[in-house]
Parts: sequence; structure tokens; C-alpha cells
Amino acid sequence: MQHVRSLRRTVLLTLSLLSACAAADPASVAGDARGPYGPATRLNVPGVAAAFLSGRFAASQNDVGYAADEFLRALQADPGNVELRQQAFLTSLLAGRPEAVRLAALQSDNQAAQLLLADSDAKAGRWEQAENRFAALPRQGLMQLLQPLLVAWAQAGQGRTDAALATLAPLVQGQHFRAMYALHAALIADLGKRTAEAARLYRVAQSEFGSTNLQLGRLLASWQARQGFPDDARETLKAVGDNSPEMIIALPALQMAVAARQVRNPVDGIAEAYLALAAALRSQDAAEFSVVLLQLALDLRPDLTAARLLSAEIQETRNNPEGALAVLSPVPASDPLYAMVRLRQAALTDRLGNTTEALHMLDQLAKEFPTRPDPLTLQGDLLRSKRRFAEAVVAYDHAVALVANPTRVNWPLFYNRGIALDRAHQWARAEADFLKALELFPDQPFVLNYLGYSWTEQGRNLTRARQMIERAAELRPNDGEIADSLGWVVLRQGDVRGAVKYLERAVELEPEDATINAHLGDAYWAAGRKLEAQYQWRRSLNLKPEPEEVSKLQAKLREGDQTQHSGSSAVGEKTVQ
Repeated sequence: MQHVRSLRRTVLLTLSLLSACAAADPASVAGDARGPYGPATRLNVPGVAAAFLSGRFAASQNDVGYAADEFLRALQADPGNVELRQQAFLTSLLAGRPEAVRLAALQSDNQAAQLLLADSDAKAGRWEQAENRFAALPRQGLMQLLQPLLVAWAQAGQGRTDAALATLAPLVQGQHFRAMYALHAALIADLGKRTAEAARLYRVAQSEFGSTNLQLGRLLASWQARQGFPDDARETLKAVGDNSPEMIIALPALQMAVAARQVRNPVDGIAEAYLALAAALRSQDAAEFSVVLLQLALDLRPDLTAARLLSAEIQETRNNPEGALAVLSPVPASDPLYAMVRLRQAALTDRLGNTTEALHMLDQLAKEFPTRPDPLTLQGDLLRSKRRFAEAVVAYDHAVALVANPTRVNWPLFYNRGIALDRAHQWARAEADFLKALELFPDQPFVLNYLGYSWTEQGRNLTRARQMIERAAELRPNDGEIADSLGWVVLRQGDVRGAVKYLERAVELEPEDATINAHLGDAYWAAGRKLEAQYQWRRSLNLKPEPEEVSKLQAKLREGDQTQHSGSSAVGEKTVQ
């Protein structure tokens, strides 16, 4: 897909629209104003250029619905503008607008447009046309991964199961993305009633994936249940919960619906192909293309909740909680993943500043699932993030009471309660929770770091604290907070030169962290580098440190100024004691 990315191209396009603006009748391009923006945030100047700029602004704010309105408005007045047509198509596609199909027919060189047209053929049962469109896509870049899956599903849609399996066979034997191709071959064989071949391919997929994710687990469990192995199906879903704790709350509903086919027809198969590649790309920083693939999947199958969850996750990481909530809102209460969706909705509601509503949502969920700690755990997380530590402890206490036999999957609950207890000035209980988290997950770097740093601050167990932090640094060598902890414990042990080395590295990794900059200042002071120390302390003050640290930094600067005049090194002595 092509996008208007560079400033130069944006300026040139804007200039071309400005020239068209003089000839356009503003009334002829007026559109309705939908979207989350209020009048004060819109560019309400009439004309094509204004519509383009308004669309660009809306797109930058992740409001693709309003962006599509504006680009379509501009395109109506300048229908021959190729760049504008591409923007109108892409935003219409992402907004799920019907205009996307009409615009796709005008863009023969746009891969997303051709995918949408082929999908339209598939939905209408024009499988041969769909196969021809898929086959005509260039097998290069990301498309070379996706195209064989789409061609195979189009062949399956024509009843040509043998041809579909033959299309995927070389890729199942290959080295790259073998698991994905084996899974889709298994689904095609399953639909085509090739039971023995499906069983073989499901086994290949399961062994190649290594761990069981949500969608793979549902597909495998469905097959196992339909083949008369309900115990295996339950174990498969349990393994999903072990790898993805947030979905455990949905496990009972998933088990009740386990025998239902997850891929009911070849159109569902195409949607699964888009979801599979989107999930693979999500871990490779290709979120933009992933969002397009997920929208294509949802256009084919609006009830594909796994696609909605992944799309919402991407929107949240792009700082668009409103968009994430919009993606999740259509999920019905009858969906087996509904409880998991509601947890996500509560977290997103909190991100929008509606903490009271989010906590109420979690109260309701806790009443509906009285044996599950998940809603109470999330309540604790939200309260802790708002610095309401005593309330967070209460929520975590209720959650822990529901965990009869803690396992490795429960380490975050004890770790997070430990943090809340620490901040609520209940160190004895906090320390016990950190040790419990390490008992459950002995090499967990965040727990090793937090406990080791806390002991360092208290001047206790410095040898063990250093060992723990060093282990955390081995596990996460590019983590600035852990590098800071290592420098801090080394400084407390009197190795000033080593401390400076580690803390300078920490500042390189986290240059905007107030605490790390303050620690480097302390190390510089201990090393006799007083001007550099005072610079770091002042920089720390400018980075908005914790309120209780402000007075300490101000005192260091005052004492430092006095020490400079007297020639003493008192501040440095206080720092390392």
C-alpha cells in the first residue's frame, strides 16, 4: 500500500488541492461531520484543501471515520487526484465504510484494494474470480507470505481440496512460517473431510508452534473435541491459559463451546489467514499493515473476536483507547471470549480517565465470576496506578484469597501486591510477597530488580541484593532501570568508579528518568565530579521526580553549593552511606 508519508509529498499534494480549491464549489463538496471531534478541533474552512488537511489531522488522531468523510469530500471535487483517492480508500477501508469497495475498483496497483475486491468475490461465491485476483498479486514482500494461503482457500471454496492442499504442501515442508501453513492446510483438509490428512497436519502445526496461543488453541481443541477426545481438548485450552493468563476467566465458556467449528467455511478461512499474518507481524513492528489485515478479516467475519482483541491491543499501544473500545464494542454477551473482552474494556475505560466507571465494571465482573481473581487483580492494578495504594492492597488481598494453590502464572499478583504494600509502608508484607513471587518464578528479572533495589535502599543484604540485580541485568541487559539498580548497589558498596560506569549506561538507556539522573549525580559527587553532579541533580528536578524526592534534590543542591565554597565533600559522604 502507498501512503502520503513524506513532508515533501504532503506539501505538493496540498498545493495541488489549493489550486483546485478555487474552482470547486464549496457546497458541492460539503459532507456531514461525524466523529469524536468537537467543533473547536475541526478545520471548518470550506474547500478541497481544507477537507484534505482536516482528513490528515483526523487520521493523525486515529479518527479514521471522520478522516474518511473528509477525504471523500475532497475526492468528490477532485476525482482524478490519485494520491487523494488512495487516502480516501485506505481510511474508508479502516473505517469499514462501503465506499472502500468502489474506490478499490479504481486502484489496480494497490494490493489492499485487490485483496478487498477478491474478498468481495469470495463473499459472493465467485471463487474462481477470487482465486484469479489472489493469484495475480505480486509474490514479494509480505504478500509472498499471505498469497499462497489466500489462493488455497479460494481453491477450497471451489471444492478443489486436493489443489488447495497441493498449493500449501511445499510451504508446509519449508523452513519459514511452516506452522502457519500447516495449520491452514489442516483446516482445509478438515473442511474437506480428509480426516487422516487433517490429523497429520494439525500435529505438525502444534509441534511447530511450540507454545499454544489463543486462536491456535481454539482451533486444535475444536478438532480434538470433534474427533472424540474431550480430555485432550480441555488440556489444550488449559495450556492456552497457562500462556495467556488474561484469558483464564473465559476458560469455562470456551470449554462449553469447544466442539464448535472455528472455521465453518472458506470465507472464514480467508479471515483466519489475515488474522494469522497480522499476529505474526504484530511481534515484528509492522502494526500498520497488521491493522489493515485485521480490518479485512473483520470485513469477512465480524464475529472473529480474536481479531478484535488483537486490533484493540494495537490501537491501545498507539495511544488510541477510544479506537480500541470501538473495536471491542460489537462483541456480544454470548461470545465465549466476552468476559476477557470486558476485562480489556475496563482497562481501556480507565485509560480514558473514567476510573470510577472502570472499577464499577470490575465490581460487576467479580460478582459474575466469584471464583476468579482476574477482576479483583485488575482493580488492584488500576488503584495502584492511581497511587491509591491502601485500596489496591485490599483488592489484591481479595484476589490472592481466591488463589488456593499459586503457580508460576500467579507471580504478577504477588509482585504487584508487593509494590502496593511497599508504597503503603507495609514493608514486612511486601518483602514476603516479593519472595513468594520469586519462589513461583525464581529468575523473574522485575522481581529480582525490585527486591534487590529495595534492600539496597534499606542498606540490607547488599551482597545478595547485588547478586539478584546482576542476574536481572543478565536477563535484561538493555533495561535502564535494572542498570540503574546495579549502579546504585555498587555505589552503596563503595565502588564509585564501577557505579559511574553502570549509571552512565542507565542514563543512556533511560535519559528522561528523574531517579536515574539523580543517582548518576550522586555517583559523580562521590567521584569528586561536583559540577557534573549538580547538573544531573538539576536535570532530575526538571524531569518531574516523585514528590518526596524533590525536597531531597533541592537539599543536595543547596548543600552542594555550600560545600563548593567550603571545600568539604559532605554530600558525597551522605550519598553512599
